[in-house]
Amino acid sequence: MDVYDMDKAAFGAFVAGLRKEKGWTQRELAEQLHITDKAVSKWETGASIPDTALLIPLSELLGVTVTELLLCKRQEKPLEPEAVEDVVKTAIRCAGGRPKRAWQERSLWPLWYVLSLLAGGLGLWANWAWTGVPEALWTPVLLGAIFGAWFCFFTRLTLPEVYDRYPLGMVRDGPLRMNVPGLNFNNRNWPHIVTVGRVWSCAVMAGMPLLSLVLGLLCPTLWEMTQIGVILALTLGGLFLPLYLVGKKYE
Repeated sequence: MDVYDMDKAAFGAFVAGLRKEKGWTQRELAEQLHITDKAVSKWETGASIPDTALLIPLSELLGVTVTELLLCKRQEKPLEPEAVEDVVKTAIRCAGGRPKRAWQERSLWPLWYVLSLLAGGLGLWANWAWTGVPEALWTPVLLGAIFGAWFCFFTRLTLPEVYDRYPLGMVRDGPLRMNVPGLNFNNRNWPHIVTVGRVWSCAVMAGMPLLSLVLGLLCPTLWEMTQIGVILALTLGGLFLPLYLVGKKYE
């Protein structure tokens, strides 16, 4: 059961029915997927089917499982083993292979991540020992550790081909959900976006505790009054502004 040999008419009718249940027009569904309404129209008329990268977001929007989407019908009881086998084969063929991950490339970023994490831990301890750790300081360090682990070890190095054919404004990859208003993702800007994520993650982990320590020692009263605003501005602005600018530059 190859996804490209499935009953396209049945698939289109199933999608159209689910869309109408939601009360959406083709344009409204297309806007949520960041594609054109012509693409949705082609699905529903049986002229084509979605690219692999759109199956998960499409199923989530329409309120069905990917399995139901591939079988073109709702499932009221568990599948028979033969049906499960067909769905698995379809998903594998549709996926076109596993994407290469960050940990599979030769790069110094995992080392920089570990060193930044250690520097951040040491910086938090120094703050605790000398000036006290501002509550707001935990946020950038934890965010840097979480997103840094993803960008330095687990992120995919390339996006599916559909991103180069359609203006898609969201990346869904496992637990990662990235959506930047006004920015479309593709394989031209994705490597630069990943680099921004890596630099930001390491910088906030290692740099924010050091900045807090220095300002806490030099001007404790002023720092206590402004620390929340400064930390939030540097944390959020330091990620989204460079990410947007780099993304648009190479879009």
